[in-house]
Amino acid sequence: MTGLLDHLIVVPILLPLVSGAVMLLLDERRRGLKGGIGAAATMALLVVAIALLRQADMMPAGSSVRTYQLGNWSAPFGIVLVLDRLSALMLVLTSALGIAALLYSLARWHRAGPRFHTLFQLQLMGLNGAFLTGDLFNLFVFFEVLLTASYGLVLHGDGTARVRAGLAYIAINLVASLLFLIGACLTYGVTGTLNMADFARRIPALAPGDAALFAAAAAILGTAFLMKAGAWPLNFWLPTTYAAASAPAAAIFAVMSKLGVYVILRLWTLVFGPGAGSLAGFGGEGLLVGGMLTIVFGTIGILASQTLSRLAGCSVLVSSGTLIAAIGTGSGAVIGATLFYLVSSTLGIAALFLLVELVERIRDPGADVLAVTMEAYGEGDDESLAEEIGIAIPATITILGGSFIACALLLAGLPPLSGFVGKFAIMATMLKADGPAVQASTWAMIGLLTVSGLATLIAMTRSGISSFWARMHDGVPRVRVIEMAPVLALLLLCLGLTVGGGPAMRYMEATAQALQAPQDYVTGVLAAPRLGSAAGEARP
Repeated sequence: MTGLLDHLIVVPILLPLVSGAVMLLLDERRRGLKGGIGAAATMALLVVAIALLRQADMMPAGSSVRTYQLGNWSAPFGIVLVLDRLSALMLVLTSALGIAALLYSLARWHRAGPRFHTLFQLQLMGLNGAFLTGDLFNLFVFFEVLLTASYGLVLHGDGTARVRAGLAYIAINLVASLLFLIGACLTYGVTGTLNMADFARRIPALAPGDAALFAAAAAILGTAFLMKAGAWPLNFWLPTTYAAASAPAAAIFAVMSKLGVYVILRLWTLVFGPGAGSLAGFGGEGLLVGGMLTIVFGTIGILASQTLSRLAGCSVLVSSGTLIAAIGTGSGAVIGATLFYLVSSTLGIAALFLLVELVERIRDPGADVLAVTMEAYGEGDDESLAEEIGIAIPATITILGGSFIACALLLAGLPPLSGFVGKFAIMATMLKADGPAVQASTWAMIGLLTVSGLATLIAMTRSGISSFWARMHDGVPRVRVIEMAPVLALLLLCLGLTVGGGPAMRYMEATAQALQAPQDYVTGVLAAPRLGSAAGEARP
């Protein structure tokens, strides 16, 4: 007999699937009912994700995973879902962003096009399935589900710029899917399995020729995942697409870009760990260099951005580059700090994407061009200063301005918010891992993190001045509570990460330690007994 808690792992996949299917059957004019169903399902998803996080955190040492065997078929032959600290963390992050983006969309965006709620739930289903799956085949399936839903979300609404960016987004992701499929086929041809845990078991025994072929397959797979993560030089599409998407779609895309980082971290630590023989550490230097180049590209893009939405898109590149480079170091302590930064930066970027639309309501059309002209030629400074003396600041502007400052501090990595904690932890652990002789790559990484933070601060300050201080008109934008509440909630979560930095960092460090000991993952997946069977009957 099994309890309901034994089936909790599959709920993050089934819940959005069922709710999306139900809403698909409803008439499109019943948007209020659909919004209520979507909000309830996403709230329930967050509760389930938190419960799974608590389960993962309470797992004893040496037993870092829980499995769910679909059809009660054991791995590696059956489909298996795997819960550990990393997947549970990503489930909570996805659910938190999902409820924030969905509540924001209820103000008006869910009425801008058909089938928004169904697409949104399928997006959550694909993300959750990709985080939970234990084999490459179903990872590809969930990738396609979330990509198909994202095609509809990125085109949701109207406008030539959105259609143009959406078509480019579809084309680049079709290429990534093709590379994914080719890489998966090659790995199966070499190893005879698609189960991730089984990869780790079989890799050390590969013949030299097969090991070289597997390395080539891994490079192809890595290219597909790096395209999804926005790594240079495969990231030209990302800032334009994210800037053109609607605010709630861009907010949920902030975690979708981290899916590529998640898969790289999962497979690299599992397959190319110290026990991989000749393939141990394969691609680490490439990840380190590629991540640093991505930071450089994103930093240049941030300084060159003339719109807040474009700036937010380039901030995604800086975040992804930092994560990829930190993974490439191969240090467990650095990976623990990196996971803290992943959560903080994703929450901050999502909050900024939601905030951008609200801030833009302050400004007249063409305000960006006029602001740049004023900065270049110094026109209008005295008059605008004289006019603003003695004018009270409306409450709406105060809340928007305070939220904007918080986003700037988060993305620049300045105290007292969690962005500073994450960046400082990465720098400190990199220096500690090198010991007395600090490597040149470590100094380069620290320099890039510092410069990227300074560039973000400069760009955000410039945008803040032109938006709030030198406003082009005196009107106060209309902002609904349901639009502002998700932004404040995400920023409060970042504040909570700062206040609870000790417990949060301990969880991240425990997650990193589990990733550095892949044998627990392999044993937990391959030796898991079927329901109703004894432990010795785990494998056929």
